[in-house]
Amino acid sequence: MMDETLVQGSLDTLRAGALQVEGHGEENLFVELLHHVQDSHELEIPFLGHIELPQFTPFEIAGLTIDMSITKHVFFLWFAALLLCLLAIVAARKNRKHPVPTGFGNLVEVLVVFIRDQVVVPNMGSGGIRYMPYLLTTFFFILVMNLLGLVPFGASATGNVSTTAGLAIIAFIMIQVAPIRTQGLGHYLAHLTGGVHWTLWPIMVPIEILGLFTKPFALCIRLFANMTAGHIVIVSLIGLIFVFKSYIVAIAPVGFVLGISLLELFVAVLQAYIFTILTAMFMGLGMQTEGHGEHVESGH
Repeated sequence: MMDETLVQGSLDTLRAGALQVEGHGEENLFVELLHHVQDSHELEIPFLGHIELPQFTPFEIAGLTIDMSITKHVFFLWFAALLLCLLAIVAARKNRKHPVPTGFGNLVEVLVVFIRDQVVVPNMGSGGIRYMPYLLTTFFFILVMNLLGLVPFGASATGNVSTTAGLAIIAFIMIQVAPIRTQGLGHYLAHLTGGVHWTLWPIMVPIEILGLFTKPFALCIRLFANMTAGHIVIVSLIGLIFVFKSYIVAIAPVGFVLGISLLELFVAVLQAYIFTILTAMFMGLGMQTEGHGEHVESGH
């Protein structure tokens, strides 16, 4: 997996620190700690131990090897989707029964109104309301995946660059679809020239095309890096306890881990918000609708 390659430097550094201590028991402890960060083909469930996930024989298409085996990150991605659907149904039923939302239904409505009034409308104008289902799904789906990584024995699917790349590809498609639907294909293609003289088109067009791909690429790497970094830092701090073999030294790392864990809770929400608002912003830049920035009424 691509994410395993990107974090390999951190893993090697921690293993090297473990090997410097007498014996190899500490190295095994590091591997156990890093297991939460890495993807794998098994789940760790309380009281049940390790459960092997289905694995399939890889096959090739046009020289590209494709492995359809289910990994831990794939499982938690599906679990996040199922959990999100169930929570959405529960919230919808609660709000349908009560004209004034309360409890969990009220929390969901607050988030929906926030995304509409503070993310979609300011960046896309009133025409962005039609894209609310996509942007709300993006926000809540990323949020649930991020939070699952903070649950014991859980994993953040967004800590896998393949997951964030999939989200970025969908965002790329929507960033192109929004201006084409608003202004037409002809105007969309014309903006690739940057409004400069035709003699500069050979320079401007490749730059504009490159810019189309840098936006989703930045979304992909930003989300992946932020969701992986917190786990790596926590593992590194806990690893200090085994390196120094001292209860006195353990006091500081445990305190820092607690603080970073609380920070990760904030980061889980923040990264879902950042991915959503940047997607809305990129879509809005291409739409350039009239009445951009106008607010809709908050009533239903």
